[in-house]
Amino acid sequence: MDNDIKDTEKAPARERLYRKPPWLKVKLPVGENYKKVRQLVDNYKLHTICESGNCPNMGECWGAGTATFMILGNVCTRSCSFCAVATGRPKTLDLDEPMRVAEAVRLMSVKHCVITSVNRDELKDKGSEVWAATIREVKKQSPDTTIEVLIPDFKSDWDALQRVIDEGPDVISHNMETVKSLYRKVRPQAKYERSLEQLMRTKAAGARTKSGFMVGLGETDEEIKELMQDLHNVNLDVLTIGQYLQPTRLHIEIADFITPEKFIEYKELGLQIGFDYVESGALVRSSYHSERHIGKK
Repeated sequence: MDNDIKDTEKAPARERLYRKPPWLKVKLPVGENYKKVRQLVDNYKLHTICESGNCPNMGECWGAGTATFMILGNVCTRSCSFCAVATGRPKTLDLDEPMRVAEAVRLMSVKHCVITSVNRDELKDKGSEVWAATIREVKKQSPDTTIEVLIPDFKSDWDALQRVIDEGPDVISHNMETVKSLYRKVRPQAKYERSLEQLMRTKAAGARTKSGFMVGLGETDEEIKELMQDLHNVNLDVLTIGQYLQPTRLHIEIADFITPEKFIEYKELGLQIGFDYVESGALVRSSYHSERHIGKK
């Protein structure tokens, strides 16, 4: 097995797209719970980041009866080089979506609900009204369910951010995604300082905050430490760290496969810096096992 890992790490990035190391193996989608979630998503014409983002944990999470709902459609107005979600100009805005998401959450009987969205930069309110309506409707139909939202940066529209904050979700998350030096390459329509300011404003409003970033894009350990320190400086509560996986050959290439031992080091560093909770591992994504940290205050 050691030889296989060494060969994988030496292989060119284009080849490594299909030659992942053994610690990146995932479970196939099976079981009754998976079928139930699949049926609910299809029947209610919903989108999930699990599917649209090619999440490697979809089989495990759906098999456990959980899913991360993606609102505001499945076409994003931005073109991040790491993301598998379709890019373009969305044609419609589905105002019935909040009701359908809430009904699916109720039927799934989930204890912790995670909702994310595409960017809708073309909308005057950046989609914040639909965000607020979705949170309200989930609370109405499932009052005992905790809610975590993974929101865009709203292009510094702080009124839009406040609409989400005012609805009182239990956790408000916004991902940094990568270190500062790689922003132009990885997130060309985002700004490092803008994302930090959003997290700072969210925390200042009294919310529990969360963010995440990917590794394996060519960042250095020193840059990772700098990013962690910047997040701690805005009083972030929860941090997630995961391996970048290239969705297609058109997306940015993988620079490195990070070992499980290195992810342990990242977690220890994050806890040492002072985050309440750190989830770090090759297959970790922002919503992976998110219910674990809901009570870690």
